[in-house]
Amino acid sequence: MTSAARKKSKLLYDGPEWDFDLIQTTYDAIYEIGVNQMGLEIYPNQIEVIRSEQMLDAYASIGMPNMYRHWSFGKHFAREEVLYRKGARALAYELVINSDPCINYIMEENSMTMQTLVMAHAAIGHNHFFKNNYLFKQWTDATSILDYLTFAKEYVAECEEHYGVEAVEAVLDSAHALMNQGISRHPSPRRTDAQNREKARLRHEYEEQTYNEIWRTIPRSQLPRVSHQDQIPAEMAKEAANLSLPQENLLYFLEKHAPKLDEWKRELLRIVRMLAQYFYPQRQTKVMNEGCATFVHYEILNTMYDQGLINEGAMLEFMHSHSSVVFQPGFDHRGFSGINPYALGFAMMRDIQRMCLDPTEEDREWFPGFAGNGEPIETLKEAWANFRDDSFIMQYLSPKLMRDFHLFHIHDNSESAFVEVKSIHDERGFREVRRRLADQYDTSSRDPDIQVVSADLSGGRRLTLHHRVRNGILLEKEQCDRTLLHVAHLWGYRVKLMEMDADTGELLKEHEALPMP
Repeated sequence: MTSAARKKSKLLYDGPEWDFDLIQTTYDAIYEIGVNQMGLEIYPNQIEVIRSEQMLDAYASIGMPNMYRHWSFGKHFAREEVLYRKGARALAYELVINSDPCINYIMEENSMTMQTLVMAHAAIGHNHFFKNNYLFKQWTDATSILDYLTFAKEYVAECEEHYGVEAVEAVLDSAHALMNQGISRHPSPRRTDAQNREKARLRHEYEEQTYNEIWRTIPRSQLPRVSHQDQIPAEMAKEAANLSLPQENLLYFLEKHAPKLDEWKRELLRIVRMLAQYFYPQRQTKVMNEGCATFVHYEILNTMYDQGLINEGAMLEFMHSHSSVVFQPGFDHRGFSGINPYALGFAMMRDIQRMCLDPTEEDREWFPGFAGNGEPIETLKEAWANFRDDSFIMQYLSPKLMRDFHLFHIHDNSESAFVEVKSIHDERGFREVRRRLADQYDTSSRDPDIQVVSADLSGGRRLTLHHRVRNGILLEKEQCDRTLLHVAHLWGYRVKLMEMDADTGELLKEHEALPMP
């Protein structure tokens, strides 16, 4: 179809071919529906078209642009490329970066319908979630992440030039091994630059006000003598206060207090720690984030079809891709690997929409706050802003959806040869199934609870860690011992890890490691 005919029929495109003008025109139509009609709030978008090799490179560098160099990224690139060339793995249609502006990578090989789909999915859906969800507001600074990545890349390159590639990679190897233990799960409120400057000014004023020049004129022999016994408690109290023990953020503790680390190594730990903190919200919102983006692209593409902007061929291609993404295999399917976050997230978003517009008596009983309110988008926007996966499931998963997904709860006791069905499809069972499912998405229950409890900075320099064991699940010995070597490498001295029962405090197992010579 010629451009004149397409303009007359309102169709944005007809066929798989695309060019940059068509990408812009289609994005404008998507923006009109998503932002002006649905009322979504987004960062400005930067859309970049990349080749498959560039997408593989983005995969290898944990999806971040302008990433610093590390040997593991090359290993991941080689592995993903082999799988892709053999047809064992497909590439994502898009990649989106939580930044301001929001960077969206779309594949050169995509058809025009797929470009439309991924722009609606990423540039509108993910973008809205990044900008509005409370976890991303609390943990990430979208305006500065790109500048920080540029700094990190340049700093790592400078360290490689000054201290050698092997020395830098040794520190990064250890830091990467501890990434999931480099997160502060209870952060203090973030201060602005102006607030930091004000705090520094007040501290300087206080020091000036309390400083007395007369102390410089008094001979040391005439100063009050303090016995060694009197000094010890004060020194210990000061040391304990400085260490702030127990400390859950292992990378932060090592960055601040490891006795042998040079300053450049401490900065490398800080870079890895900042990246771990940046990805922390994404680990907690996989179902919600993908559910939001999938729901948004579904609504936008259907609206575009209703408005005559895309034709039946485009809709068939879209529905084929969409249904593949939200497909939930059965437990006996060879492709089953657990609950598909796209399937669960999208189903919950659609179910909330249904309950807002056409609720049953069961829906009104379970969700009196929004069932039948006639405002599905506003209800979803509130959920997207104020919840994470586990709390979202606890608040919004309906009995109907549990029946649709055939969910029930079984109890598997390692001491028994049988499993027990604990919860079925009755009112009490629905609540227990929902609670158990929500627990599976709680990162605090999935990640091992490891804390620094003691650090002898004036004696043998031994570092002591505690693992609070939940449900009798100990750390896997081989991985634990290998990871502990990385802790010892950064600390510089002996490290001891004690696995303690979280309820009784009973010592279950001990591990020790010394730094490699």
